[in-house]
Amino acid sequence: MEHRGLIGIDLGTSSVKVVIVDRTDGRLLGAASASYPIDRPQPGHAEQAPERWWQASVDAVRRALANAEHPPIDAIGLSGQMHGTVLLDRALRPLAPAIIWADQRSTSQAAEIERELGSDLLRIAGSRVASGFQAASLRWLVENEPALIDALHKVLLPKDYIRLRLTGDLATDSADAAGTLLFDIQRGDWSEPLMAACQVDPDWFPPIVPSHAISGRLARDAAFALGLPPGIPVANGTADATAAALGAGVVNPGSLLITLSSGAQVFAPLTSPAIDPLGRIHTFSAPSPLSPVAPWYAMGATLNAGLALTWFGELINSSSDRVEPAARFERAGAIAPGANGLLFLPYLAGERTPHFDPDARGAFFGLDPSHRREHLERAVLEGIGFSLLDALQVVQEVTASRPERIVLAGGGARSDVWRQIIADQFGLPVVTPRSDEHSATGAAMLAAASLGAEIDDLVHRWVRYAPPVEPRPEVHDRYRSLHAIYQAAYESSRGVNALLAKWGPAGSAEPPLSGERTDSGSR
Repeated sequence: MEHRGLIGIDLGTSSVKVVIVDRTDGRLLGAASASYPIDRPQPGHAEQAPERWWQASVDAVRRALANAEHPPIDAIGLSGQMHGTVLLDRALRPLAPAIIWADQRSTSQAAEIERELGSDLLRIAGSRVASGFQAASLRWLVENEPALIDALHKVLLPKDYIRLRLTGDLATDSADAAGTLLFDIQRGDWSEPLMAACQVDPDWFPPIVPSHAISGRLARDAAFALGLPPGIPVANGTADATAAALGAGVVNPGSLLITLSSGAQVFAPLTSPAIDPLGRIHTFSAPSPLSPVAPWYAMGATLNAGLALTWFGELINSSSDRVEPAARFERAGAIAPGANGLLFLPYLAGERTPHFDPDARGAFFGLDPSHRREHLERAVLEGIGFSLLDALQVVQEVTASRPERIVLAGGGARSDVWRQIIADQFGLPVVTPRSDEHSATGAAMLAAASLGAEIDDLVHRWVRYAPPVEPRPEVHDRYRSLHAIYQAAYESSRGVNALLAKWGPAGSAEPPLSGERTDSGSR
């Protein structure tokens, strides 16, 4: 029997990941990735060049094909980082670097949008707006870059730029559009009231197309670049969070997905749009209509998972004493839970769920002379886990979900040590899909669905889990006590961080010299 292949492309924050899977059983036939940096031209800015995304995608697809058994490719599916802003001119070329989700320049614009819309924002969009969301980034551009706005013709999300390069067509899907905060999750379409509040033109935005629909076919130039024949169907695709849920088999209420990547998400499918009146979590549209996928989901989004882990690794590693991540995890695993009385707040880039606090910052609490590098490593892993536990508590409060297990996905799911920490902190069994690239696999599932496959059948045939990691009751009890201290540490540091925000890289003032008064916050 001839193998038929599908390609899934996942445009992440730090790299693009490509999988080639067997259309029949989802077996991985080839995979590759290509990385790119986050550019920070000014304090608080986070940008990436769309052309760099495309070149990385070309490189990864070609290498995945070279590594694969190379069956004929029947369709391509897409997934990508959420919230970002790609600005195009009339020739559909980028006008400027894309502003991505980690950007902090539009904090004041996000606050203005919330003040002006009040409760209507949550009712329509299902979420508060944060800096880095497309709504806030566009309003910042309107107020600060009028020349760019005058030249602007279309606005895309990151994965939709890759589709444009593949097919020449403009489109997005309901799940990715919901993350802009310009989308009505009840109506399933762009929201004119939200666009008016953000001072943006409705004509800038692409049409909403179902995630599993064929939104174009591989154009000749793109096919030549990728080493594929032209005309291959390209499925519309979806946001990386919802693609990861598909690839991990989390599509129905009662399931819970935690994704550990640069940021992290706690993801719970919903049959109705349960919205937190305090705006601590996001309630967004899922890739629908796509039975049996629940039409909405609640997501607690944290900003500092792999980001904090990478920062710490770069901080402690030197060219003469470089330790690979696997060895660092092993070293942290040898330390007893609680890291000998050491806590880490991972809020290096502020935080969303549950705090929505752009001034939150990272900190170690409890340092003493007994602590060594491995204690700090353990505390970093535990601190990220505690931030996710905060997010889960809000998701459960709002949705009344009571999961029986956690499906853990993303790069962090590969670590035995981190899986055990999550199981112990949450007090639930943790399972991981045997396939590593969950978002890319979810994109490939949408490619299969575009050709007529049913999602529930794909989940049944494609998704396999490793044996569960069980929580240890005595460790869970210890972590419950430590989590309360962790929450108190955040509360106690809020005032200090708000003051330090005025003196840090994003602040406008210089720090005071020794002995100077700072009564008014300026020299």
